[in-house]
Amino acid sequence: MSHAIIDDVAAEAGVSIKTVSRVVNREPNVRAETRERVEAAIAKLNYRPRMSARSLAGNRSFTLGLIYGHPGAHYVLDIQEGVLETCRPLGYELVIRPGDVHAGGLMKELQDLMHDRRIDGVLLSPPISDHLEAIDLLNNAGIPLVRIAPTVEKDAHPFVETNDLEASRDLTMQLIDQGHRRIAFITGHPDHRAVGLRHEGFRQAMAERGIPVDESLIVAGDNIFDSGQRAGMQLLQMAEPPTAIFAANDDMAGGVVKAAHALNVRIPEDVSVVGFDDAPIARQIWPSLTTIQQPIRDMARTATHMLIEQLRAGEPNPHPSMHPARIIVRESVAAPKA
Repeated sequence: MSHAIIDDVAAEAGVSIKTVSRVVNREPNVRAETRERVEAAIAKLNYRPRMSARSLAGNRSFTLGLIYGHPGAHYVLDIQEGVLETCRPLGYELVIRPGDVHAGGLMKELQDLMHDRRIDGVLLSPPISDHLEAIDLLNNAGIPLVRIAPTVEKDAHPFVETNDLEASRDLTMQLIDQGHRRIAFITGHPDHRAVGLRHEGFRQAMAERGIPVDESLIVAGDNIFDSGQRAGMQLLQMAEPPTAIFAANDDMAGGVVKAAHALNVRIPEDVSVVGFDDAPIARQIWPSLTTIQQPIRDMARTATHMLIEQLRAGEPNPHPSMHPARIIVRESVAAPKA
């Protein structure tokens, strides 16, 4: 059975080959009636344009790049799925690359994407979205980009974000309103500035309520489960342990829950535990975790739309997009014991 070619689609729709190409490439300035007729012909003939032909015709690869760093694994997965859900129906493929800043691999990954894969545009997720050297490299190469949750020089490029600081402040306020005063905080990886905003929100709430922060209750983590478990063991074995522990992400909060079980510390009767992200682990552990739901997939979808619109229009949309987070209350929090 022979495959339909672009000439067949043009004949079926009664338009020129060039018009079919413009519809396939989703270019502007095609009348809605004409676009519908061409799309109907494409569906009827089961026409599948070859990516190589599209690339040669427009000097474009119809490929986007996604560079990610070292947030939690679920965060990376949600970003990837949000991008794929958006880009593939619009005719773009996705190349995904890790970016290890400390091993010096980030710049090489970007060079490979630009020269070997001929990407049309790039999405940068945290913490790469704050890596100014990588951003300068893409700028100098003329590669369009959109940043996800940046915290520095935010107005330089299109970006999407959520309200990490305000959401953490609000959750800390809820703990204080329940009677907690001795509240511990487990910080995230120091390179992940967006996670650092969660620590700032915690401190802001404590200051607003006039509650001094006990620095011995601030423990460094690195966004992974094991670091949360270590921090939990340290905090829960103190002579005067905290009545609540706020971990900067759910993976670390899950580690705290494991430490509490190992030490026969009851949650939430003896200590309340909260996290951030609403990762799957928040619903899988017991007690299930009070946390902050970050709209990661929505942010990824919006960022992808912004990048593709930038590619079509030839210039970036300067307006950022805010996706507010929200508190999810579950069984891991209660008022402290008298």
